[in-house]
Amino acid sequence: MAKKVAVKQSRNRYSAEFKQQALARADKDGVAVAAQDLGLAESQLYAWRAKAKQVGQVTEEQRTIQAENARLKRDLARLEEEVAFLKKGHGVLREAAQVKYAVIHTHEGEHAIRLMCRVLAVSPGGYYDWRQRKPSRRATQRAALDGAVKDAFQAQKGRAGAPRLTHAIKRDGLSAGRNQVAESLRRQGLRAKAARKFKATTNSAHSLPVAPNLLQQNFRVERQNQAWVSDITFIDTTEGWLYLAVVLDLFSRRVVGWSMSDRMTATLVSDALRMALFRRQRPRGVIVHSDRGSQYCSREHRALLAENDLVASMSAKGNCYDNAAMESWNHSLKVEAIHGERFSTREQARSHVFDYIEVYYNRLRLHSTLGYVIPEEFELPKVA
Repeated sequence: MAKKVAVKQSRNRYSAEFKQQALARADKDGVAVAAQDLGLAESQLYAWRAKAKQVGQVTEEQRTIQAENARLKRDLARLEEEVAFLKKGHGVLREAAQVKYAVIHTHEGEHAIRLMCRVLAVSPGGYYDWRQRKPSRRATQRAALDGAVKDAFQAQKGRAGAPRLTHAIKRDGLSAGRNQVAESLRRQGLRAKAARKFKATTNSAHSLPVAPNLLQQNFRVERQNQAWVSDITFIDTTEGWLYLAVVLDLFSRRVVGWSMSDRMTATLVSDALRMALFRRQRPRGVIVHSDRGSQYCSREHRALLAENDLVASMSAKGNCYDNAAMESWNHSLKVEAIHGERFSTREQARSHVFDYIEVYYNRLRLHSTLGYVIPEEFELPKVA
């Protein structure tokens, strides 16, 4: 395996939207955790927080509301934990105690042991006695595999199936076949989020100027900032649609720009492109490929491309295969982060999408197109 080397990177510039979501995560999980998850310095988050406080101080009434909301969230979390384990354990309520102990052992670390024992009507003492018995060699090996698969499954936030998890545990030094991993998932009742069909969002029925298709379905490039692809997708919330525009670097499949809004406008896609330009230190000559949606053909977006010497490229009308790399990313987002979720507000959806892009996808997800390498790692210089 090639060795990684430390690379001194030039200072990144972050959009106001990124900072807002990063600070929200720091408020929820703490500055140290948020900084580690997002690859930032703690001092940077503290600086952003101080500047935000200068812009608008939180009133006493707002603090009271925030404290009450935090208390309600804690109460709701406790109830949800009991319900979550009830769903996992309801199938063994009539089974022998040993079966119940095995279920508790499988989910140890996810839920409190006393809570699980109470739900399954067994004593904590009986469970601890069962756990101390010496298992067989086969049982020990199976338990080791189950533990590794479970850890990898949780690290991938329940979004990866057997193929990706097989590569994940190999990275951690444990070798197992795809069928073994799949059997372990079934044995533990772990199931990756399933796929679902989604409809297109953009409208190409307009008379605005259209750029030629420069990629011609060739999504393999040799270096960073050679070609970016972009698209708009949407997330349903109780408040209405939340639209997300994304810019993806084809070289590493890394999300380099994104923006969210309750309106699907030219500014939405332009803001995503501006973030990409900031993060990549304003490279010149990059091919920026998209569909023929009116947002991408707008005067605002075309002017932004021209100002930064970027080269526009567009898919043929109605041909989703011309932007297949971006369509694949949209599909991954919907399957791994959106399907099965319910968002009461757009802000909840914003936070969820931010977490998927900045914490999981760019920095943790093993990408099959890259040979099961993380996008952030793929961009590191290779050393023989």
